[in-house]
Amino acid sequence: MTADTASMKQTAGPSFGSDYMGGAHPRVLEALTETNALRTPGYGTDSFCQEAAALIRQACRCPQAEVRFLVGGTQTNLVALSALLAPYQGVVAADTGHINGHEAGAIERGGHKVLALPARDGKITAKAIEACRSAWEQDETRDHVVMPGAVYLSQPTESGTLYSLAELKAIQAVCRKAGMLLYVDGARMAYALGCPENDVSLADLAALCDAFYIGGTKCGALFGEALVFPKPEQIPHFFSLMKQSGAVLAKGRLLGVQFKALFTDGLYEEIGRQALAQAARLREGLRALGYEPLGASPTNQVFVRIPAALYHQLIAEGLGGFWSVEPEDAYIIRFVTDWSTREDEIRRLLDMLEKAR
Repeated sequence: MTADTASMKQTAGPSFGSDYMGGAHPRVLEALTETNALRTPGYGTDSFCQEAAALIRQACRCPQAEVRFLVGGTQTNLVALSALLAPYQGVVAADTGHINGHEAGAIERGGHKVLALPARDGKITAKAIEACRSAWEQDETRDHVVMPGAVYLSQPTESGTLYSLAELKAIQAVCRKAGMLLYVDGARMAYALGCPENDVSLADLAALCDAFYIGGTKCGALFGEALVFPKPEQIPHFFSLMKQSGAVLAKGRLLGVQFKALFTDGLYEEIGRQALAQAARLREGLRALGYEPLGASPTNQVFVRIPAALYHQLIAEGLGGFWSVEPEDAYIIRFVTDWSTREDEIRRLLDMLEKAR
């Protein structure tokens, strides 16, 4: 989500504003259509949710995992972290992390402080997390201070970068030593799993995390996220906590049907690879025009510094999203590809940029 989401132009053509702006992948939509006339039990107790959960457990190589389906990312982060944290604890996150910057204080509204650490390329380090926890432990007034109780990461990050397996293992070691929990936001997980630079699998996340979620909304579903607890019953009565938070969908099968389709015949990773291929074409075209992509993102988010006039032109056409205002009358614009991005749409964007030079 970006700061000017509400002003994005509605269009039947290319967008590049975010990876949630389109509808559902055809195979997901087909599955929804085929099951539309069925009558099933509610609240995620249907066979589709059970089958989808089984496929996710298999993909995570974690047969004992508890899998819960929720509607959106902010909702998932709020309910999961509210359940994982004690009332006196906060969650450590990158200052660029989604829960710190673009969830309107949802975590704080749930009663938990976000303890933001400076990020580099969207990431925080095990050393920084350890220092944060150590500062609390050594504080003689710590009973008056929020305890760092969990660590929030996202894979990929808000900057489109990836945590390596070595980085995650180092962070997990700090968490275990300090008695902290590790939670990973996977809103764009398909674009991590499909990335050649990635060396972290769902099985790795299941082995290292206390909880993580697999994004559907930005990865080919109409809506929905799959929250995974590798240790079953880690949070007793989690369904009741979901219900209290308004996070239970009566027609829960709509979530199960979509995730069953996404995790059948490798569709989820295929969606990621499709988006990444188009992002690579975009980066190549941008460089050819003299626009060097910023940062170290290898995934489906591409950041470019452009003049203000060009920025406003692109935004008016719905061809990008706000990232930041820069000195000297410039902006950083974010282009995001998804499963539906076509090569001719990349060409149209590049043509506009070429004409504006």
